[in-house]
Amino acid sequence: MTDPHGLVDKVVAELPGWLPAQRWFGGKDRPVTSVRPLRTTVLRGGEPLLVHLVVEVEQPGRSEPYQLLITEQVENYDATLDHELTGVLLDLIAENREVDGLRFAHEPGVELQTGLRGRPITSEQSNTSLVFGSQYILKLFRKLTVGENPDLVLQRALHEVGCEHIARPLGSITGELDGRPTTVGMLQQFLPDAVDGWAMATTSVRDLMTERDLHANEVGGDFAGEARRLGQAVATVHADLERALGTQHADGDDIERSVQAMVTRLDEVVSRVPELEPFVPALREAFEQARDTTPGAIAIQHIHGDLHLGQVLRTVHGWLLIDFEGEPGAPIAERTALRSPLRDVAGMLRSFDYAAHQLLVGRPEDHQLAVRALEWARRNRAAFTQGYAEAVSSSVGDPRGRGYLLRAFELDKAVYEVAYEHANRPEWLTVPLSSIARITGEGAAQS
Repeated sequence: MTDPHGLVDKVVAELPGWLPAQRWFGGKDRPVTSVRPLRTTVLRGGEPLLVHLVVEVEQPGRSEPYQLLITEQVENYDATLDHELTGVLLDLIAENREVDGLRFAHEPGVELQTGLRGRPITSEQSNTSLVFGSQYILKLFRKLTVGENPDLVLQRALHEVGCEHIARPLGSITGELDGRPTTVGMLQQFLPDAVDGWAMATTSVRDLMTERDLHANEVGGDFAGEARRLGQAVATVHADLERALGTQHADGDDIERSVQAMVTRLDEVVSRVPELEPFVPALREAFEQARDTTPGAIAIQHIHGDLHLGQVLRTVHGWLLIDFEGEPGAPIAERTALRSPLRDVAGMLRSFDYAAHQLLVGRPEDHQLAVRALEWARRNRAAFTQGYAEAVSSSVGDPRGRGYLLRAFELDKAVYEVAYEHANRPEWLTVPLSSIARITGEGAAQS
């Protein structure tokens, strides 16, 4: 097939059934009612065709744009599976080419090797990443948001101030959406020997669970050092973001908006997830406590926005943070707003809980394993906050001195997780619910 219009028509007709089966598709909670093409760009003519396609996906109550790379060469027409064909993308970035309004550009001073094959990373969830040789990784943002993606904006800013805890940004792909330039892809340095934090943490937990004679007070020592160093890295990135993009102090309106957003999220989630209902009074109380924050007492700035153990990499030189685009399901205005760095700290604390309890999902109740999981989480959460406090800048503050606010942010994140698990992994719902029960119970015991 050499007719791009025929290929597009055929693919679009199959997308309502194909999209919900893709890991990166963010609308699994509702049926796809229709798909229509918004923009078609032929990146390679002849055979095999390579076509960049932006479609609008219609679902009950929402309409969202997604991008695809399509070809007739592979099953399901997904060109990201064709290692040879995806090399075209890297070559176009290296050449600073523009194809029918789709702009491929490398960063200033960057020279790229061409002719490399691009293989997809199968573990990616909300986006698709292609690795070229051992040098580069290209992230394709599947669900598009109008304007520059915060991942590109923040990592460029961090690179400019010499941040040591990110992978160097090397290039980008920019299209157009609603008449505005829109980031569709981002090229970065690839670190082939890096290990992601989730894999390291869950390996530590798995080793713990298989040591049947281990005493509870010995739990978690093998990861606490890394958790502490990770806390130091996160604090340093926050300080670098402050240096690069500035900071300000939250006034009364900022505090009110933040609290109202938490309350609104709670109301929306409990309307869909009845299992959350017993915890609503305690959650409201925790959020209302945050409303008592003195205006000007906390700093707000650009933050990571979706920080967890899967968003950090351990290299031989230390920890790196990746994926600065924020929560995939959050509105772009929320993802780009100035917020307290404590939200990132809260996200990582939630991730330690997930790592500790993930092996218990779907298993019969085992009190000994549950105790070990909780001890591992507590030890590594404490190590992380200690490391953060050791490296923190004065404007960010020691998270241990903001307990009530950190608690509110962590509970807000847990409510978000309840909504996610209910829609995508119902068997995991017990993880955030049990955390909410524990955190609210501890708060009640302290008051």
